Amino acid sequence: MRAADSLLEAVYQAELHTDDEPRYLRRQKPVEIRRKKFTGRSWLFYRRLLVVTLAGGAGVAVAYVGGKFLLYSPRVLLTRPEQIEVLGNHVIGRQAIVDKFYADRGRSVLRAPLGQRRGAIESLAWIEQARVQRILPNRIRVEVTERTPVAFLCSGTELFLIDAHGVILDRPTDQEFQFPIVTGIGESVPRDERERRMQTYQQFLKDIDLVKSGSSERVSEVDVSNARDLRVVMTGLAGGAGVQPVTVHFGQGDFVGKYRMLVDNFSLWQANAGSIQSIDLQYTRQVVVNPEANVAGSPAANHSGRRSVARQAAAGPPKQKLH
Repeated sequence: MRAADSLLEAVYQAELHTDDEPRYLRRQKPVEIRRKKFTGRSWLFYRRLLVVTLAGGAGVAVAYVGGKFLLYSPRVLLTRPEQIEVLGNHVIGRQAIVDKFYADRGRSVLRAPLGQRRGAIESLAWIEQARVQRILPNRIRVEVTERTPVAFLCSGTELFLIDAHGVILDRPTDQEFQFPIVTGIGESVPRDERERRMQTYQQFLKDIDLVKSGSSERVSEVDVSNARDLRVVMTGLAGGAGVQPVTVHFGQGDFVGKYRMLVDNFSLWQANAGSIQSIDLQYTRQVVVNPEANVAGSPAANHSGRRSVARQAAAGPPKQKLH
């Protein structure tokens, strides 16, 4: 009996274990492995990438070869002075400009520092402005604007030319100029002060031509050393064939009014004074004829200065005082 019971117990336990397991097992879904295929779109992308890469490589190669050609090829080298074209020079010689490119001989025109060369050319006194450009494959063009002199400059025993900006110029020996002589300016005077004095000079010439056309041609010398008194030597004030020089002190302004008064009254002053060597128009309401002679002849001249001149002017002929 015990053996039978043990057998039944074992069968029962086996059935219990069997019931705990699922009767049906679902089939698991297999993992799908997709393989990427080259579609038409992918081929288009790679074709474009290939074209861009090839084009970039070709561009780099062309740039490299072209760069070597432009920098080192004999066809682009600056080897002869004739390769430099100079335009606009009339006073300054061509060679003076070409010499500024001496350091570029045997080099490519692309390696020439045009900015530096332009500055070197403009450092020449006669050059006011310069323009430098490359003309490929192997030429350089230089266009210059020369300074325009407006007067002779007497400095010591030397005679130079000077332009409206106060730049002192060497006088070329192969050209002729007709200008008044300016004094009172030298190399020691700062450039801006020279320019200011030359502006006064030019304004004076312009103003007297407004009063009477051609009057500036009668000016032979202008002293600009004193900013408060422009001293001018003129001829032909008496009209006709009279060429006697007369020194006129115009002061520091109102050149139109003073010169008009001079032109309108010079004959009258000459009739009263006889010979006129100088006229002082510095003062607003008076004119002094031959002031240097009057001051020299006055016992009080060494003590009274300008006031002595004013008293002499009021005394009578040959002095006059106009109101």
